[in-house]
Amino acid sequence: MYELVNGGVCAAKGFRAGGIHCGIRKNRTKNDLSLIVSEVPATAAAVYTTNKVKGAPLEVTRKHLENHRARAVICNSGNANTCNSNGIEIAEQMSVLLADGMGIDADDVVVASTGVIGQPLNPEPIAAGIPQLIAALDENGSREAALGIMTTDTKVKEIAVSFQISGKECKIGGIAKGSGMIHPNMATMLVFITTDAAISDTLLQKALSGDIQNTFNMVSIDGDTSTNDMVCVLANGMAENPCICEENGDFEIFMKALNTVTVGLCRMIAGDGEGATKLLECKVRGAKDAQTAKCVAKSVICSSLTKAAMFGADANWGRILCAIGYSGADVDVTKIDVSFASDKGTILVCKDGAGVDFSEEKAKEILLEEEINILIELNDGGAAATAWGCDLTYDYVKINGDYRT
Repeated sequence: MYELVNGGVCAAKGFRAGGIHCGIRKNRTKNDLSLIVSEVPATAAAVYTTNKVKGAPLEVTRKHLENHRARAVICNSGNANTCNSNGIEIAEQMSVLLADGMGIDADDVVVASTGVIGQPLNPEPIAAGIPQLIAALDENGSREAALGIMTTDTKVKEIAVSFQISGKECKIGGIAKGSGMIHPNMATMLVFITTDAAISDTLLQKALSGDIQNTFNMVSIDGDTSTNDMVCVLANGMAENPCICEENGDFEIFMKALNTVTVGLCRMIAGDGEGATKLLECKVRGAKDAQTAKCVAKSVICSSLTKAAMFGADANWGRILCAIGYSGADVDVTKIDVSFASDKGTILVCKDGAGVDFSEEKAKEILLEEEINILIELNDGGAAATAWGCDLTYDYVKINGDYRT
């Protein structure tokens, strides 16, 4: 029912995207300004960082989306436009510049920025680049847009799926950026999702707000919640399906399609953590309730000692028990089982809260793979949760030691 397709943020009908280098970033080979546009007004929903220090673009976007409508998303990289005295003015100016160039309402523009915090953002390169940016719009422009929102990312993050609603083919796709300063709460990194499905603004917001609890809120790279995190979804209805206006079977289908995209982006983000060499996926089963499962999974994936052990391919399962123990979750430690798994196999390292004999050689072989599963069985109920992260390497310190300079 859900098929992966090409096109990323442009897979859905009526969406074009593009990206250019306008001069915000010193490296002229890297895009630093991106644009996503819907042919027709779209229903919009968004979630934002809970950090009290918020980027000016988020404040502007929140205001623009009070009517739950949008036509375009503009995003620059290289400067977060955060903690600037004129930040709101600059973000509004970006909206007006784009709106004037495209003949749309400035209030229909979603604005985002990512990069260094606390440095003034010069609007002149953006103003000069708007005509070129609009000209770069293309039905195949998802990759260029994805490149334009990257900072320390090393890989483009885009995905799209097709699905059926009442006999109509619909598509949903997205792009994301995120590599460091990732420990979200009610938001994440920067994620832009588009769909041609018709859905009410109320249910679109409900779908997004509900989904992130089990996806983006379960990703952690380094324990730092960004100031500019945002997830935004635009739905333009061009698939011509009957509008999803109640929580019925069609809404469930849409939720699953959205979740397919968001989980895919979560894995891409976690696997591309700053300096990372491995994607870590912690799967917790047998919890007494969902909150307990989430608490345990997130605590393990956030553990610096566990992350460092995974970098060294060291089956130091005691660090996992330690992370569970300080998580605050109500668990019976004497029931906990822990295993490691990868393409090289699965190995049990802890049973009923105590160590078992296992082959260190086999464990290392398993942990040398690029994708590692940390499997935790609490044996205390039927709830489950999954969290994503990455290993902690020497390069993380190198990247962040001179990030600004």
